Amino acid sequence: MLTQKTRYSMLAMAKLAKEYGKGTLMINEIAESEKIPKRFLESILLELKKNGYLGSKLGKNGGYYLMKNPQDVSLLDIVQLFEGSIAMLKCTSEKYYQPCEHCKDEATCEIKHTFGDIRDYTLKRLASTSIASLVK
Repeated sequence: MLTQKTRYSMLAMAKLAKEYGKGTLMINEIAESEKIPKRFLESILLELKKNGYLGSKLGKNGGYYLMKNPQDVSLLDIVQLFEGSIAMLKCTSEKYYQPCEHCKDEATCEIKHTFGDIRDYTLKRLASTSIASLVK
């Protein structure tokens, strides 16, 4: 299950994608329109900025803006930034693999193979979905 932080980051990124190329959005605008607590949103936007997804400007016309075209930012980018692994089981994770404590033989374990397939589908689906596609 996705954390609230990841969910809010997707909402904020979709809002910024909708305004891409039109200038900056103030944190208050994003928080109010997406119903995200401002304090929580501040830390999310800073993390997105630190990782190169957002830029910011100070001053009267200041706020946040997307550094990349919304078509070039996938949901996989955002989910991996805030969640880390996509896999539901440690033994199926590519980046955070740990052997299964219950498995007698990982090579023949149907649970591992099933959840490996789920991981692969999820990775493919998230990678092929841009934040631009979240904008209506």
